Amino acid sequence: MASSDSGSTTILPLRKVLAIGLGNALEFYDFVTFSFFAIQIGHTFFPADQTKHGLLFSLATFGVGFVTRPLGGIIIGMYGDRVGRKPAMMLSFSLMGFAITGVALTPSYAEIGIAAPILLVCFRLVQGFALGGEVGPSTAYLIEAAPPLKRGIYVALQYMTQDMAVLIAGIVGFVLSNTLDSAALDDWGWRAAFLVGVSVLPVGLIVRRSLPETLNASDRSPDGNRARVPWRLIWLGLIMLASATIATYVLDYITTYAQDSLHMTTSLAFGATMVAGLVSVMTDIFSGILSDRIGRKPVMLAGIILLIVTVLPCYVAMVRWPSIAVVYGATALMNFLNSFFSAPCLITITESLPKSVRSGTLATLYAVAIATFGGSTQLVIQSLTNATGSPLAPAFYLTGALLIGVIAIVMVRETAPIRLKH
Repeated sequence: MASSDSGSTTILPLRKVLAIGLGNALEFYDFVTFSFFAIQIGHTFFPADQTKHGLLFSLATFGVGFVTRPLGGIIIGMYGDRVGRKPAMMLSFSLMGFAITGVALTPSYAEIGIAAPILLVCFRLVQGFALGGEVGPSTAYLIEAAPPLKRGIYVALQYMTQDMAVLIAGIVGFVLSNTLDSAALDDWGWRAAFLVGVSVLPVGLIVRRSLPETLNASDRSPDGNRARVPWRLIWLGLIMLASATIATYVLDYITTYAQDSLHMTTSLAFGATMVAGLVSVMTDIFSGILSDRIGRKPVMLAGIILLIVTVLPCYVAMVRWPSIAVVYGATALMNFLNSFFSAPCLITITESLPKSVRSGTLATLYAVAIATFGGSTQLVIQSLTNATGSPLAPAFYLTGALLIGVIAIVMVRETAPIRLKH
């Protein structure tokens, strides 16, 4: 099931492919910031005097960004297989820059009425399209630029930089919430958080433009002669990605959950996000190194099983004792364990795909899983919490998703080169 790449290979030092991580971090920063400021964005575009469900409408708009992710995955991902990884990454990054600038500068409902949420939704659709096309080409690039025995470390950069985005977004939110009062945060503070991402977009474009291409002419499959991907891999990949996606977005929701369900202040809630990002950034690379040394499956299974037995006790502790120590500790533990599942999951799937269709197939699988489960996760758990009145709803939803993920991990084949030699 491990793929064999054709043609010559462009091997790059790890420090040079950090440029991919920079662009990836900026894109995910923009995307997750919307989730972290869901309450403030709800006040801006769905005011209480117009709707009783501002937060739900805000989360639904966050979910709208996932609708176009499969389309972006297919179009930009296949573009990465036909033309090259680098042009595809440049395209997705540029589109994200346009969309995030639009979100940051869209006037409020009070200023332009119904046009405000309509514009917001349109920009979210562009954001989703761009991000849907980012993961496939960039992860394919990381696999192709890596020495065979270090693919785990290189691809772990994908998750590390996503989690770095969570950390930076948490720091920005923490600073803003401690500097501004609630009125200023609703009025312009959340916009400032988005503009932080906009300000560094030129850096990402310059850095990505300097990278060499990893897709050679001999690697491109002519139309009608594309490599086939086994259906077994497609289904198992979708299940693993769905499980990892739900885990990631439930844990990313901790900022809103801490405010809405645990009634913590905004600044303390953003502190939990900072903890989550910091722990994940430190753990992601370690999980990649470990998967290179002992295999992808052992690392995934250990992480997901330990997470399953930890989730419910962590949420029970947070609900019963919603102190800083308990909430931050539970957040750190769950994100620590999730990193050992999520990063090797992406490595396994990417490593299994033929090079000629790697970008498009991975982008489509990832985007479909994200669109179906990532976009709905936060809306679902908020709705379940409202319907049941139980703040433990996220724990039960996450546990169910992880149990299904275990089945797929057991069935998938090992892809780490060091394990295949024995």
